[in-house]
Amino acid sequence: MKQLDAIQLFENKKVRTVWDADQEKWFISIIDVVAILTESVDSNAYWRKLKQRLKQEGNETVTNCHGLKMQAPDGKMRLTDVADTEQLFRLIQSIPSPKAEPFKLWLAQIAAERLDEMQDPEITIDRALEQYLELGYSENWINQRLKSIEVCKELTNEWKSRGLKEGQQFATLTDIISKSWSGKTTKEYKVLKGLKKESLRDNMTNTELILNMLAEASTTDISLAVIPKTFEDNKKVAKQGGNVARVAMKELEAKTGKKVVSALNAKSLLDAKKKIDN
Repeated sequence: MKQLDAIQLFENKKVRTVWDADQEKWFISIIDVVAILTESVDSNAYWRKLKQRLKQEGNETVTNCHGLKMQAPDGKMRLTDVADTEQLFRLIQSIPSPKAEPFKLWLAQIAAERLDEMQDPEITIDRALEQYLELGYSENWINQRLKSIEVCKELTNEWKSRGLKEGQQFATLTDIISKSWSGKTTKEYKVLKGLKKESLRDNMTNTELILNMLAEASTTDISLAVIPKTFEDNKKVAKQGGNVARVAMKELEAKTGKKVVSALNAKSLLDAKKKIDN
């Protein structure tokens, strides 16, 4: 089961979802949906009682629902009851709520959007552009961010071609690249910027993004040139790629007298932009 975890927003409330590429369908956290529709202080308890009642009534939808691990509010991955969109439509019928119909329309929309994106990847880029603009990012930063996604994808494709595994091996190599150019692992970088669950790249400055792209692009180019055979070989390549960006960073810092890696995050960057605009 190839999965893509995503947080969807319905009226600014988070809904945890997982896209199953094999089945080509979304699986949605039932607890999150219950919380939105009922505004219950304890959506878990509400769902337990509803599930019990529906089972007693012989409701097949509840029987067919299953659990997936999703990130809980405390940051840990916990088993959560999920339903696909078809199952969820049926469950919503059992929850009296004025938000039921608007939620159904929203649910149908995200399902259709995902299928559209699979047919035309440019739609994904356009939607990402719109979302970043709505959040207040500058067009210059957004262009860098979208380019960084492409560069990162080229690197991970190169790693896959070398037989490396997603997960721990990818994370280790990413940390080596980051440490080599910035002096910090991904976790250390996030701590500097005061981040927890937020994306590090979404909180980088233009210059940080550019140097991180240079590090990743250099790693890809070196890997294509030397063709590393083992994981240890790939670690050496990752360090070399990161060092290319480190040299550029040091030269820039010498010219400007300013440190590139900083505690600035998206909130502080956007707040500063608002002050300038005003």
